[in-house]
Amino acid sequence: MSNKLLLAGFSFGRHCLGLITRPYETFRRIVEKGDTLELAYVAACVCVYLAIASLVKQSLFHPFLLTQQFLVLGVGAAATYVVAVGLFWFVGRCVGAKGNWRGFAVAWGYTLMPTLLWFLGTSLLYVFIPPPRTTSILGFTFSIIFLLFSATLLFWKVTLSYLSLRFGLRLDLGKLVLICSIVLPMLAIYSFGMYKVGIFRVPFI
Repeated sequence: MSNKLLLAGFSFGRHCLGLITRPYETFRRIVEKGDTLELAYVAACVCVYLAIASLVKQSLFHPFLLTQQFLVLGVGAAATYVVAVGLFWFVGRCVGAKGNWRGFAVAWGYTLMPTLLWFLGTSLLYVFIPPPRTTSILGFTFSIIFLLFSATLLFWKVTLSYLSLRFGLRLDLGKLVLICSIVLPMLAIYSFGMYKVGIFRVPFI
């Protein structure tokens, strides 16, 4: 088991690098040969962020409150992953998807990496440059840099999500557009529900 975890860790590191340098080839390899144990490393990265987010969100260092916040965010993130994968897979199968569940589930896990980077970046900025931020030249420059940072990660996220759906479900662009037109409104409603109960202010998908 330990050897499998080590191999999965090596694959995880290689795939994370490939998400930046060669996303097309990387996602094809993830879908075809990816190990579900790699999701354990994705989950570990999510846990690191959630631990930081819990510290940021709680103004007082109270072990019970921090643990409660961590568990709430953790359950919310896990549920969101399961809901997103389940919806895309179910609707995909309805329109003729021929992929495999394991490959798609592992591939979708990697699409969380841009999300994690964005959430981690905003959490750290909240600590080091807390709002309200000024309208000075430095404040304006910061806003421009932050928008560029967010736009870059959003483009990366959309690209990885498309590749995950493309190779994981094995469908053409037309059917992928149809799937997204059905699933995305459902995820929007789900995200609004998560917002209303106070788990995520921004969708963690």
